[in-house]
Amino acid sequence: MTTTEMPAVSECTVTACSYNDHGCHAFAITVSGSNGAADCGTFIPLTAKGGLPAIASQVGACTRADCVHNQNLECTASAVRVGPGEGDHAANCLTYSVR
Repeated sequence: MTTTEMPAVSECTVTACSYNDHGCHAFAITVSGSNGAADCGTFIPLTAKGGLPAIASQVGACTRADCVHNQNLECTASAVRVGPGEGDHAANCLTYSVR
């Protein structure tokens, strides 16, 4: 897998994230978490605005080794969806699926 083959963030519905402006504007996200959730480790509350003006976000790293899409800490899904997690300041990878 090369960087041009990294899966895109096809959807993000977490409106409280600084990187979300009608879609994810982070260059790349990190999927992390524990206890059955695959958190978007790139989530930052709206107190600061971040991201690039026009970007096709992608998954830069995934530390959820128990996900069916994880191969050597790289995401092999064709694309991922990010949505609200538990609590006000959380986002989850909705594509995450346990092996």
